[in-house]
Amino acid sequence: MDTDHTRSGPAEEAALDAYSQVVTTVAARVLPSVAALSVRTARGAGAGSAVTVGTDGLLLTSAHVVQGAAGGSAAFGDGTETTFRVVGADPLSDLAVLRVDETTVPPVELGDADALRIGQLVVAVGNPMGLAGSVTAGVVSGLGRSLPARDGRVTRLIEDVIQTDAALNPGNSGGALADSAGRVIGVNTAVAGYGLGLAVPINATTRQIIAELTSAGRVRRAWLGVAGVPVPLPPEVTARTGQRRGLRVVEVVPGSPAGVAGLYLGDIILSAGGRAVADGQGLQRLMLGPAIGTRLPVTVLRKGAFVDVVAVPTELRA
Repeated sequence: MDTDHTRSGPAEEAALDAYSQVVTTVAARVLPSVAALSVRTARGAGAGSAVTVGTDGLLLTSAHVVQGAAGGSAAFGDGTETTFRVVGADPLSDLAVLRVDETTVPPVELGDADALRIGQLVVAVGNPMGLAGSVTAGVVSGLGRSLPARDGRVTRLIEDVIQTDAALNPGNSGGALADSAGRVIGVNTAVAGYGLGLAVPINATTRQIIAELTSAGRVRRAWLGVAGVPVPLPPEVTARTGQRRGLRVVEVVPGSPAGVAGLYLGDIILSAGGRAVADGQGLQRLMLGPAIGTRLPVTVLRKGAFVDVVAVPTELRA
């Protein structure tokens, strides 16, 4: 009887071959589009990664990689080295758009992180610790995480952050997190601890942020002037709306759009702009440029009754 448990059978070898084939295919597809960045600021020299997202020399990276810099140099796997300038950076999403002077590098295909599932295979491509073109693989180990981000006096949460066990090290920031089809579904942003990495998702919200950075160099955000905490909804409200949670208002800034609209302490926000609101991130998701100066219908639960108000968000000033 064979008791050697270290031997691999045909099934295990086939599974390993399939896994390896996926990783190598993704690496071959994404690696050429990833650049190693060298940045110099008043604080000294820094390094990171960036991903080519446009045929016109546009790159995507983490805002903290290029913080305090107007430009730097980018080196690609094919040996091309060129300079880049920062088109726009948004610390509150930790995303930045760069433009290189010249490149023949193909852009990556962007995916949708909202379709990810826990346990799904992901591949991280970047330039950690000066090691250009490094590839690691792992799984999505968590979804819906939040990562605090600060810009001056303003603090927000980067929502729906992807947690992965793919090894990330300094220099990976700004690099690509791709799914098994080679679509980039995240931008690696932080090393949270041993065996734990985080990435900003590519989804409808971040695509809008990227578009604003590209066209205007900055992201305009709307301000409502309300703070809240998630709370469970009464069973009868859940039965009527299909929602299990809402956002209880715990602060309304006097004279703010929320205050003018007639939102009060103790109100439970159920929806805004026709979208269900279950937590603060759900409200933040609506507070981008297009919401500024437009009518935002808000439905709240007030003393057991459904109440509709209309707020007009103003532009957030840092």
